[in-house]
Amino acid sequence: MTELKTDLLVVGGGLGGVAAALTAATLGLRVVLTEETDWLGGQLTAQAVPSDEHPWIETPHVSAGYADLRTRVRDYYRRNYALTPEAAADPTLNPGLGNVSKLCHEPRVGVAVIDELLAGWISAGRVSVRYHHVPVAAEVDGDHVTAVTLRDTRTGETVTATAPLIVDATELGDLLELAGVEHVIGAESHDQTGEPYAAPVADPTDQQAITWCFPLEYRPGEDHTVAKPASYDHWKTHVDPFWPGPQLSWEKIDIHTMSGKVNRIFEGDLDAVRLPDLWHFRRIRARTQFRRDVVDTDISLVNWPNIDYWEAPLLGPGVDDTARETALQRCKELSLSYLHWMQTEAPRHDGGTGYPGLTLRPDLTGTGDGLAKYAYIREARRIQARFTVLEQHVAVVDRPDGKGAEQFADAVGVGHYNIDLHPSAAGVNYVNLETYPFQIPLGALLPVRVRNLLPANKNIGTTHITNGCYRLHPVEWSIGEAVGALAALCHREGTEPHAVGDAPARVEDLQRLLTGTVGAPVQWPDDIRRTRPSQTVKNSTPVLALPERRVRRA
Repeated sequence: MTELKTDLLVVGGGLGGVAAALTAATLGLRVVLTEETDWLGGQLTAQAVPSDEHPWIETPHVSAGYADLRTRVRDYYRRNYALTPEAAADPTLNPGLGNVSKLCHEPRVGVAVIDELLAGWISAGRVSVRYHHVPVAAEVDGDHVTAVTLRDTRTGETVTATAPLIVDATELGDLLELAGVEHVIGAESHDQTGEPYAAPVADPTDQQAITWCFPLEYRPGEDHTVAKPASYDHWKTHVDPFWPGPQLSWEKIDIHTMSGKVNRIFEGDLDAVRLPDLWHFRRIRARTQFRRDVVDTDISLVNWPNIDYWEAPLLGPGVDDTARETALQRCKELSLSYLHWMQTEAPRHDGGTGYPGLTLRPDLTGTGDGLAKYAYIREARRIQARFTVLEQHVAVVDRPDGKGAEQFADAVGVGHYNIDLHPSAAGVNYVNLETYPFQIPLGALLPVRVRNLLPANKNIGTTHITNGCYRLHPVEWSIGEAVGALAALCHREGTEPHAVGDAPARVEDLQRLLTGTVGAPVQWPDDIRRTRPSQTVKNSTPVLALPERRVRRA
């Protein structure tokens, strides 16, 4: 068995893991970074989800590191793609013109940019990346994790890694279970958190749906119909009580009214900059942005409500490896079933049925089947933290004084997104609540007991409710930066994260390191933090009707 020793071990190569590794390396640490697939970037790349971001993402009030990532994406297109002169000259270039973000791009471009960000540190020996590695065991001595065993999924060989500080940046919070770190799975009860929209009874199966995303190109007149999946008839006929019809349809839940709504793939001219249809929602290549002699089709990324898989959870009591793999396979079959339905039976916008010209693009996902490398994970195990962010800290409906989100003296980052909970494996429908721009408190990154493990993904000290607004791309990046800076501070001063959290002067040192050296803001300006984006920012989500929790299963 190979042994590795490093200053910081980061297990998981999503945006949080990458940001933690980059920040720590920049501040002088040697880092080992592991990744389950062969693509770094997590939800941005391997899970194929174009960035979900807040209205201020293109202002100075965002992490310099995340801004650099976005700038490099645009520059990559300018250097390598046949853009029109107008698109190339646009400082706010959006290759896909998707409605969901000001920067919608191909997943593999995100991979190239992240590789570029890490290249110099890898060459210098400051960062070592181990692809295709997953954690399989952890050694613990009291309140410290002393070693992590990693397995190469290609060869089965294992390596033992040790470091003074260890980061769990996995998609499901795998190290929390392996190391016996106290954690929560699923939904807490109202009695536990006091959150108005918490579950009446704690339920570990109440976990947000996962989604297996995929990019589609549309070539009218051609036939690219995929084989009919084995579970196709189930998805075509089965209707969950909280959903308006079978998932193989254009009908979905409208989160503004919590009633059924028809949303088709096409509603008009494909060249239109914005249309309220599915195609424009997450479009990652708009042909109007490119020279027509090179690019004559659009590409859209399918991450739509009707392919959310809520049939079974990935975590919790009774969910072993076999059950998890079954759920992942069913999720994949749902996505392929929806594609087959769109190609063969879907009502067309211009009459008739089916769009056989819809075709997968395996080259954009780096997979054989054209689907993303991994399912889009919205919820993971979450640490029992020294401080837990609650709905009452961030939700507009719970803070009627108009003063904005709770302000934390130990803030180590900022973010914003609505509390966005997709239907869950417990049969709970959407919960979508408007939030104020919020902060990331250091206390939410500190486990209640274990002293040298830090979370850097969807596993921080949030609840099932607030995970819904702390799980998005720029927030995960900021969490990773905070963790990387904290690790560097601890290394420099020979201390531990909890000791930093216990000392206001050290917290201020960390905040100065973040704002001064890393370029990561820890607070919003007053005029922004009190803002309700739905009322003041163009093209943002409108004020939502307050949903009820509709539970299907007891």
